[in-house]
Amino acid sequence: MSTLLENIWLLIGLISLVAVGALAAVVGLVRGRGGKRRDLGPGGSAGRGAQDGTEGRVAPGTPTSSPTLVESGARDDIAAAEPTGPVLERPESPRGRLQRLRARLARSNTALGKGLLALLSRGGLDEDTWEDVEDTLLSSDLGVEASAELVESLKTRVRVDSVRDEATVRAWLREDLLRLVDPSMDRRVAASRIEGRPAVILVVGVNGTGKTTTVGKLARVLVAEDRDVVLGAADTFRAAAADQLQTWGERVGVPTIRSDREGADPAAVAYDSVKAATEMEADVVLIDTAGRLHNKANLMDELGKIKRVVEKQSPIDEVLLVLDATTGQNGLRQAEVFAEVVAVTGIVLTKLDGTAKGGIVVAVQRKLGVPVKLIGLGEGPDDLAPFDPDAFVDALLA
Repeated sequence: MSTLLENIWLLIGLISLVAVGALAAVVGLVRGRGGKRRDLGPGGSAGRGAQDGTEGRVAPGTPTSSPTLVESGARDDIAAAEPTGPVLERPESPRGRLQRLRARLARSNTALGKGLLALLSRGGLDEDTWEDVEDTLLSSDLGVEASAELVESLKTRVRVDSVRDEATVRAWLREDLLRLVDPSMDRRVAASRIEGRPAVILVVGVNGTGKTTTVGKLARVLVAEDRDVVLGAADTFRAAAADQLQTWGERVGVPTIRSDREGADPAAVAYDSVKAATEMEADVVLIDTAGRLHNKANLMDELGKIKRVVEKQSPIDEVLLVLDATTGQNGLRQAEVFAEVVAVTGIVLTKLDGTAKGGIVVAVQRKLGVPVKLIGLGEGPDDLAPFDPDAFVDALLA
């Protein structure tokens, strides 16, 4: 009997031990599910923000990923997931795009070349014909002075050589047009560090010329040439301008310095952009400014202020004036006023694919004494290219 009682007490003891162990396991599991951990920063240690409560400064427009809180009991596939950044585009090399743009330019400007060749190749070049030649040149926005100069040169050649076959006339015309376009002009864009600081490019122009888009496309050109670029969104009056510019930058991994307050002081944004580019040791900073009418004195004064404020921190190495090639002589007046205020160093001609008025290249260079450095030939992101005088003249006469 005593043996039976001993066996019963032994069984009760074993059952109690199992119950206590199970209860402890359940409590541990519940506590484990209630706890949380913070993902560690690079190198396996908590980032600075997790330690001292501060937040690291990140240049606007730079893709970032924030630390995440993950439950310790979450599924392995979720806990292991890493945030992914945007896929960056690799812009087309400027050298690679020139051939494609040359063909497009030829299609849009053949009216000038064909018209001139048809006139000059026919027999009996009388005064009426020469007037037609001059009218054709004027209609291409070549300008009165340049048109008269070209006609006089061709007249002399025809009179001296008495040759009118198309090949000879084409050669004469190419030679004279190339001389007017002036291949000797320095068309390089200042886009490399200068004496330990980034090059500063100020981009100006009137409303509707495609200025912000041009800044974004120029950033792509420079990224394709392995430049470190910073964008400055100093157009603070057009609500979408900063967003538009930032989108261009994000596509190629370029940071944008901007103000989130509409109507902020554009000179302050431009100043901060140069300062940030200097701190980042960038190669070049591109500053987009608000489009402004050339005949509005207060707006032009503001542009002068931007220039003065930036120059307190760094010289401005390049002032690019964006002109719409379709505006003709009105564009020349715009160019004159901008040049007086900010000392323009180069011209960007947009929408050159939509006009047969290629003579604007010669006219604007003569008016300002500065070169056309870039041309826009379409709506695509890589439809901006360095201006090549030989390719341009060949396209006119294609």
